[in-house]
Amino acid sequence: MTESLFQPFVLNATLTLDNRILMAPLTRCMADDNLVPTQAMADYYARRADTGLIISEAAIIRPDGQGYPNTPGLFSAEQIAGWQNVTSAVHAKGGKIFAQLWHTGRVAHPHFFGGEYVLAPSAKKVNGSVPRMRELTYTVPKPATAEEIEQLVADYALAAENAIKAGFDGVEIHGANGYLIDQFLHYSSNDREDEFGSTPENMTRFPLAVVDAVASQIGTDRTALRVSPGAYFNIEGDKRDRQVFDHFLAELEQRELAFLHIGIFDDSMEFDYLGGTASNYVRSRYSKTLVGVGSYTAETGSEAIHNDKFDLLAIGRPLIANPDYVEKVKKGVALVEYSDTMLAELV
Repeated sequence: MTESLFQPFVLNATLTLDNRILMAPLTRCMADDNLVPTQAMADYYARRADTGLIISEAAIIRPDGQGYPNTPGLFSAEQIAGWQNVTSAVHAKGGKIFAQLWHTGRVAHPHFFGGEYVLAPSAKKVNGSVPRMRELTYTVPKPATAEEIEQLVADYALAAENAIKAGFDGVEIHGANGYLIDQFLHYSSNDREDEFGSTPENMTRFPLAVVDAVASQIGTDRTALRVSPGAYFNIEGDKRDRQVFDHFLAELEQRELAFLHIGIFDDSMEFDYLGGTASNYVRSRYSKTLVGVGSYTAETGSEAIHNDKFDLLAIGRPLIANPDYVEKVKKGVALVEYSDTMLAELV
């Protein structure tokens, strides 16, 4: 049964979602060489406009945030114009869309922006190489100075302003999955001993500054955040992380965000230091609008919403394979099974 998915949801004073199905942010590497969104991207998103809300693929806030080829930006006039084409196409179909704001931190690579180094909380290298460009191995990052951190906060806020100029209904700050903001929140990637490290209060200082700066720029009701309290991608877990996220979620509970989105590929994963799954942990500490994701079907997601595990369900790979996902679920039509080859195709 999927009834819970098709109830309208009031996201904020000006935005009511037609249903509780969100399109999860899905990196597709479809921008041109100047990181400008293409017509193919506008067509791709417009085909999925019947979801309650689209969260765009992550858009980098400035050049040194790039860690993958042909990922779109939100820092140039040309990129803003390209996104305007995307948001107009979605709105013409009656859809709603948030931009996901991204800086990959130590997962960035100087190859993409011609720099000498990448920025991160600490000089702690991530293992491996760049997907789709495996000849590029990751480098040891430069720890960001206090001045550089201050500039990063300002650049997140500017990217949020650019998103609104581009016609987005709001933004989701990417604070999950081992990228820059998440790197500050985990001990395995943050060994600083200044005001941005060592304690939960310090390790959450930069992430909260970004949230507050973006909210100040475009409004709290148009500001959302994705988090990964359970480290599993580009980061190793540490039992001390629990204290960081206990503090972080308590701070977020005091803010009126559009929503909080759990970043996890499979929500059945359990983390010892969280005492279970990431979503159960977050829900026990965050009472406001929560987005769940991670291998849910329409049926199991609807049941989770009914049981107040979360309020909205983000769907990822099935929406790549099924642009008409919402209609198929409504009618009980079998879904096309996702395959990895679809990542290289515009479907």
